[in-house]
Amino acid sequence: MKNSMKSWIEVPAGSDFPLQNLPFGIIKSHFSGPVAATRIGDTIIDLAIMAEAGFFSFLGDNAKVFKRETLNDFIALGRPAWKQVRETLLEVFAEGSNDLQKHVQFSREALLSASEVQMLMPVKVGDYTDFYSGIEHAINVGSMFRDPKNALMPNYRHLPVAYHGRSSSIAVSGTNFHRPKAQVSADNVTPEFCASRNLDFELEMAFVVGQPNKIGESVSTAEAEDHIFGMLLFNDLSARDIQRWEYVPLGPFLSKNFGSIISPWIVTLDALEPFRIAGPVQEPAVLPYLQFSGKKNFDINLEVWVKPEGIDEKRVCLSNYSNLYWNIAQQLAHHTVNGCNMNVGDLCASGTISGPQPGSFGSLLELTWNGKNPIDYGDGKERYFLEDNDIVSMKAYAEKDGLRIGFGECVTRILPATP
Repeated sequence: MKNSMKSWIEVPAGSDFPLQNLPFGIIKSHFSGPVAATRIGDTIIDLAIMAEAGFFSFLGDNAKVFKRETLNDFIALGRPAWKQVRETLLEVFAEGSNDLQKHVQFSREALLSASEVQMLMPVKVGDYTDFYSGIEHAINVGSMFRDPKNALMPNYRHLPVAYHGRSSSIAVSGTNFHRPKAQVSADNVTPEFCASRNLDFELEMAFVVGQPNKIGESVSTAEAEDHIFGMLLFNDLSARDIQRWEYVPLGPFLSKNFGSIISPWIVTLDALEPFRIAGPVQEPAVLPYLQFSGKKNFDINLEVWVKPEGIDEKRVCLSNYSNLYWNIAQQLAHHTVNGCNMNVGDLCASGTISGPQPGSFGSLLELTWNGKNPIDYGDGKERYFLEDNDIVSMKAYAEKDGLRIGFGECVTRILPATP
């Protein structure tokens, strides 16, 4: 598909959503309950109404999936259906097409302003896994708390490390979270029960599983992308002081399960195709089941902005998805190599995506080097970790040859701890 293709729907300059994007999400408006939708520019397109008008007749009775409260049933139709729906949307909304333009009343019902819809959770997440695939983040954390000369654990360059997270507290952008409370210990001996003082964000992206595998079956790196529906932004809120006290011997628990935020639009791998790049060289060579061919990483710019109450927002991080050491094909292959079955809608997050320079670190833990180097907001105002009423906004977009494919925003406000 040509980067120069345009839509008859207006797309403002710098928009994340040109015709070539066509992400999928779930909306609620004054006109209808939860339904599937896509977006071009600032226009939201109701896919349920399009289905009623026969635009997706090739799906037969399955066209009803666009009336569901989540995208799970649509995703379960498989890659051939995703691609056919995408190709139909490209044809209908391309400049010069009048299939929809000529139906004035229908256009009024199907085309909505982004300002008049509420974005909902795009998928029902059954299971969630958080990887640790950002090698710069792993090096920073290892240098900070262990030995800078041996920052990485011995297994890091051999397998994509991960832990199973909590899916029930994953929420869509715009959801606010209370500061968590749990045990912390300043001396790693005597605990106290209190609200976290070291609340942090983690800049991540996640992929949505689009095709299941049975128990006992594994998904190869060559097959992996057929099992992935698309990607979204992921903010894994983390309470560092709670984490330090609880993580030995089984890893994070209360420090991670109180809230994570995703962007509302799922961007397909088809839309990201022009931005494929090679990932970091993996040394030593990985085991055969983790080997792959082709370009499996993506050149996606990532930003984090933090706005304290009463102060202008400040961009605190500029990173790139290409900093990941382990790619999505390897993540899924490793997740299933033991026969673990994945289900439609499962989320696999990348882990914190940090770059090699301080300004590209994907968490406040790294940006302030565990509170030693505060972020300066001017007029004596600083940030070490997140404070009450801080607003965290994450953005992701890929740009090349005049084409920009973006994810929108992933936003949350930190509320005070509950009494």
